[in-house]
Amino acid sequence: MSGLADHLAGGITTTCLCWAVTRRDGVEMGFTDHDRDLAFEGVTFRAGTGLTARALAQVAGLAVDNSEAVGALSDAGVRAEDITAGRFDGAAVRLWQVNWQDVAAREMRFRGTLGEVTQAGAEFRAELRGLSEALNRTEGRVLQPGCDAVLGDARCGVDLSLPEFGGVFAVEAVREGRVLVLALAGGFAAGWFAQGTLRILDGAAAGLSGSVKRDAVEDGLRLVELWEEPAILPAPGDRVDLRAGCDRMAETCRSKFSNFMNFRGFPHVPDEDWITASPRRSMRTGAA
Repeated sequence: MSGLADHLAGGITTTCLCWAVTRRDGVEMGFTDHDRDLAFEGVTFRAGTGLTARALAQVAGLAVDNSEAVGALSDAGVRAEDITAGRFDGAAVRLWQVNWQDVAAREMRFRGTLGEVTQAGAEFRAELRGLSEALNRTEGRVLQPGCDAVLGDARCGVDLSLPEFGGVFAVEAVREGRVLVLALAGGFAAGWFAQGTLRILDGAAAGLSGSVKRDAVEDGLRLVELWEEPAILPAPGDRVDLRAGCDRMAETCRSKFSNFMNFRGFPHVPDEDWITASPRRSMRTGAA
């Protein structure tokens, strides 16, 4: 039997729950429902966060393990602006049941990710999703003219870190929440970053990213319009990293990225007009 199992079999128990949350930006945070801080595996699990959890629903098969974590917002723990910015969305979660008198006697009870994170007043709620959720996703390919790879992934093969595909720009101003006015630099043509990505490097919005809807050059400035307004707006002087976009068409893959050998679409698939066309009788005129 494990140390925790021996402890639980003893009748009188001193156990608590400990959570380790690792956000996608690499920040790791520890929480516990015990009344003092605990530490193991290089993580300090902070008490006094008000974090509680409903009983885990763990089942056999491919059904998603599910639960919900509830806690209080605090500046030292989970901040409202981090939830608004989506920094906890998709964060990795590990949950242990621990003997707080001897943290070596512990057992992992759950491993997965955070789903929807919401806040109401001074409280937040986070949905927990088990590892089996990924197995419920529909897989397969669709026969379509456009490429179904993600620009820069292993199937695409383009190295977006190369300087010809992007660069760092300084923010001059923000218009209407979604249009970033950037200093013109790098010699990139207008439209080069359309359908690409933007990541904020500095300031309160550091780490946030968005998809580019429109990329234009006007009056010596670059105007980048995002599809969605960032949860936290960058300030003038903050830097952003822009990476090239792709419309997934064969000619773009060939001319813009010189990557046609890795094109993952089917450019010669007949379109809808061809599929719905019907035979037409025509008459030949003139002498044979």
